[in-house]
Amino acid sequence: MQTLKFNNFSAKKIAVIFVSAVILTTSCSSKNKEPLDSNKVIEKVKFGYNFNNYHVIQDTITSGENFGEILSRYNVDYSKIYNIVNSTKDTFDIRQLRAGKPYTLLCSKDETHQPLSFIYQPNKIEFIVIEFCDSIIAYKERKPIKIVEKEAFGIIENTLSETMEEQGLPLQLIYDMSDDIYAWTIDFFRLQKGDNFKVIYKQRFVEDSIYAGIESIDAAFFEHKGEPIYAFNYITPESKTSTDYYDNNGKSLQKAFLKSPVKFSRISSRYNLNRRIALYGNRVRPHKGTDFAAPVGTPILATASGTVVESTRRGGNGKYVKIRHNATYTTQYLHMSKRLVNVGDFVKQGDEIGKVGMTGNTSGPHVCYRFWKNGRQVDPFRQKLPDAKALPEVYKSEFLEYIAPLKQRLDSIN
Repeated sequence: MQTLKFNNFSAKKIAVIFVSAVILTTSCSSKNKEPLDSNKVIEKVKFGYNFNNYHVIQDTITSGENFGEILSRYNVDYSKIYNIVNSTKDTFDIRQLRAGKPYTLLCSKDETHQPLSFIYQPNKIEFIVIEFCDSIIAYKERKPIKIVEKEAFGIIENTLSETMEEQGLPLQLIYDMSDDIYAWTIDFFRLQKGDNFKVIYKQRFVEDSIYAGIESIDAAFFEHKGEPIYAFNYITPESKTSTDYYDNNGKSLQKAFLKSPVKFSRISSRYNLNRRIALYGNRVRPHKGTDFAAPVGTPILATASGTVVESTRRGGNGKYVKIRHNATYTTQYLHMSKRLVNVGDFVKQGDEIGKVGMTGNTSGPHVCYRFWKNGRQVDPFRQKLPDAKALPEVYKSEFLEYIAPLKQRLDSIN
């Protein structure tokens, strides 16, 4: 079953779809109504323009290229470019053009091929139109979006990402499942063969077939080590727009601490008080941290909200940040290439506090994550850490009624 929803063009642009514009001169006023074959109109209409009536140039912004260079290349003089930039700056700052993004020039169909409109696409959904023939006009639009509801199921053989990629599932769905929904409840570095998941989600498409991202994940199920963990996307009347994921009993899946300070990394060395290192004569050198290997420059995230108490460089620790979360818990992040917070800063869970590096005593790029409980360094993966608050009781009955059909659908996915 697919659920479809469409966003609308403005009335002005919808009207253009049914109006042909025969360009006889460089004047936009020459757009005249003329009956065309309806199938051809639908086939050639894009951004609200009938491309049959223009000489169309489609290209991509190159590195270092700017708006003026593009127009001057097609014989628009600099005085006109100056007027265009000044007249449209309140709608779109031409300095926001980014390399790799597509643009379209609609030009007259005569031999001069005089540019009439410039269309820039910052992403798959939005586009900016700048018209500069009779007068200079700029506006932003969104392509019609189709929302398609989908279901997916998978059994873990190696990693979550490999399992989902083999099924051709969107990369964003992988990130959302591991980093947003289950980041606090499942250690994705220790998945077991046979763990499985089910998910109900919505995807966005433009022009019917161009994938434009995940709209939402409405419900998910993950069986890890034989334990079923449901997740339902629910908006409380107070939050209105922000969502949280709750299990089938109304308990929030968000924990006090993230499982990892970096996304999609791997643990290269665990907390081990009996570790022996050959470089030091095979003597016992306790490792009171957990090493997450990742490329230099990978963002390091605060695993919980708190106040920065240290942000410096010292000895074998290299550049590091230390955060006090409350009277019980403190975390530290070592070997950074760059620190992004200062002493006294308050950071929220998931905020970027630094970049992975190789400063201090390290043989490869990673972040050493250290964890204190009541002033003593401990293994965070062996601690029973506090949960986030459950759904307020006043919403419980409404929540259970809302998730009942979603849970039934999840349970029926094979």
